[in-house]
Amino acid sequence: MGAETASPLSINYDSPRELRAFLDERGLGMRKKYGQNFLINPSARAKLLAALELKKGAEVWEIGPGLGAMTCGLLESGANVTAFEIDPAFSRTLKEIFTTPETGFRSGSSFRLIEGDVLKTWPLATAGGSELFLLGNLPYNIAATLLADFIEKGRFFTRMVVTVQREVALRMAAKPGTADYSSFSILCSSVYKVKPLQLIKSSSFYPPPRVDSQGVRLDLLDNRIALSELFYPLVRSLFSGRRKTIRNTLSSFAASVIIKKEVSGKELAEEVFKASGINGERRPETLEIDEFNAIAKKLEEILLNV
Repeated sequence: MGAETASPLSINYDSPRELRAFLDERGLGMRKKYGQNFLINPSARAKLLAALELKKGAEVWEIGPGLGAMTCGLLESGANVTAFEIDPAFSRTLKEIFTTPETGFRSGSSFRLIEGDVLKTWPLATAGGSELFLLGNLPYNIAATLLADFIEKGRFFTRMVVTVQREVALRMAAKPGTADYSSFSILCSSVYKVKPLQLIKSSSFYPPPRVDSQGVRLDLLDNRIALSELFYPLVRSLFSGRRKTIRNTLSSFAASVIIKKEVSGKELAEEVFKASGINGERRPETLEIDEFNAIAKKLEEILLNV
């Protein structure tokens, strides 16, 4: 969306001065606790929308619509949008913009607003159809938590395009053996193909954040491996001792899940390493996803027979 494209309330989403005037006229404020930063770069918005590759009638969840700059683009593409907004004042404005007959977005699209903290409200939201997409300029303070919550609770999307802090984007796309490789990297790549998009400088936002952001595209994997129920807890546990060998951290984790205390965590860990063929002297950042899963499955299998 360029500067010539305006919302039904004639908001110029590309102009900090006009956005500020609109906020002042309506007594609206930017709340730091909500991590509110408007993406005022029309080229960046257009690229993020294009990366979703939406077809008319697609079901899309939008996180943090703010005043609706990206929402306009989604509705103009013919998408059915469910938007999650935490700020009550912005929610009132969004209703005024997108739920009145004069909006002009009703043809082939629809808008639904869910108010409140998305971490609390998304599990109650329903989605029609077999495919669901997600778009979000995610607040820095909840980005990793929200994405992890979706994945661990099995709310998968056909495709996600999110804007996150540059540091978070690096962690999402990191590979084994690199400094940014973490439990969050594994969480994302266990379900999605992660593709970094454009770097978005802080000057592309109003107000400008202190750090740069980056777009990230996540496509749901067709051939996801079946993960052990212990997989995600195990990964988090092993990375909690990143500087330690997995022998040490697995012993502690195994001890925490033992029901019968006749066997020690150390004994279980050694049995897992022997059965899986994985060297216990390795560190967690060297392991691939299938290796973490092999450890989790062997531990699960052994625990059932203890």
